[in-house]
Amino acid sequence: MKKIIGVCGALCHECPGFIATQNNDDELREKTAKEWSKLYNADLKAEYINCDGCTVPGKKIGHCNACEIRKCGTEKGVENCGHCKEYACEKLKEFFKIAPDNKKVLDKIKEDL
Repeated sequence: MKKIIGVCGALCHECPGFIATQNNDDELREKTAKEWSKLYNADLKAEYINCDGCTVPGKKIGHCNACEIRKCGTEKGVENCGHCKEYACEKLKEFFKIAPDNKKVLDKIKEDL
């Protein structure tokens, strides 16, 4: 599977929601819905688990449709935030508090530019 990095540094190609969608894997959708419902204290249904990745047109999972980081990166036309001249903005710094692995991904991209 092609490596896809989301605007915020999420590794889409490793996300079970993305993998389930790309492989049309209903069993993985069900498993992911149960895990994420517990993790995020939400009632997620298997049919909600559909995503083509945030950097391409197509299906998005829940919050990704409304994500301000995704919206900002899309408006600026950057592949991901690691390519942004304003990296790391306040939105990202706040997000990194709950997603430190995403920071590592974007730091590496910024470093390699």
